[in-house]
Amino acid sequence: MPSTFQYGANVAANGIRQHYLRYGGTHGARAARPAIVLIPGITSPAVTWGFVGEVLGREFDTYVLDVRGRGLSSASPELDYSLDAQADDVAALIAALKLDRVIFVGHSMGARIAARTAMREPRGLVSVVLIDPPVSGPGRREYPGKLPWYVDSMALARAGTDAEGMRAFCPTWTEEERTLRAEWLHTCDERAVLASYEGFHTDDFHADAARLHVPSLLITAQNGDVVRDDDVAELQQATPTMRHVRVPNAGHMIPWDNAAGFYAAFGDFLGATLGGPVSA
Repeated sequence: MPSTFQYGANVAANGIRQHYLRYGGTHGARAARPAIVLIPGITSPAVTWGFVGEVLGREFDTYVLDVRGRGLSSASPELDYSLDAQADDVAALIAALKLDRVIFVGHSMGARIAARTAMREPRGLVSVVLIDPPVSGPGRREYPGKLPWYVDSMALARAGTDAEGMRAFCPTWTEEERTLRAEWLHTCDERAVLASYEGFHTDDFHADAARLHVPSLLITAQNGDVVRDDDVAELQQATPTMRHVRVPNAGHMIPWDNAAGFYAAFGDFLGATLGGPVSA
């Protein structure tokens, strides 16, 4: 199957350089569907989600973002790395790209950004997909991922490492996946990661999710202990229309562990059924 990758580009929005990768374009049936804005997690530059962009790009005009402080987007000691600043970035990007209708698909930190951005009521927001969002926050249990895992792996990447060096941090990943992480992890600004990790414990995701006024889908991992059954129940009690799918045989990085289960979890929520991984 031919690649859906279109190009990578920078745009000035919310006062910073925002970089994104575009998949699919607006050809055929995609032209009639909303665009997808995919927001990755705390140490995931856009390129590391390119394989998901390829699949989404078959059916949708898809933009995979480098969140500020990651990948090729702006990073600096003076930059605000708060959740509010990240949400303002996404809202400004949508306006700069003149996207008329849009679906947010956010993973982990990206899910929290998606929920916070939805509170801005950006023009044309159709729906939101929240993938294994950290449900930690004020008065709640800590996020199960420990900070040294991020800090130590980033330090190794900055010094120069390879797939074998990443094995201790990502033992279940393929060599290709670990190679890509080793290549790009150094682009994650430690200041941004520390701020976002702190935000996992100070920002109230549950309050944001309860204010969603568009259809929402919660996709969670069977393993990893990020979102437990009681968390799902609480989220759905606050937002009764929120759909939920638990992906079996997968940890927090769901499409790395069970790609077929990940794509199947979307069902008909997006308005088009997703196929499996793109063949080489």
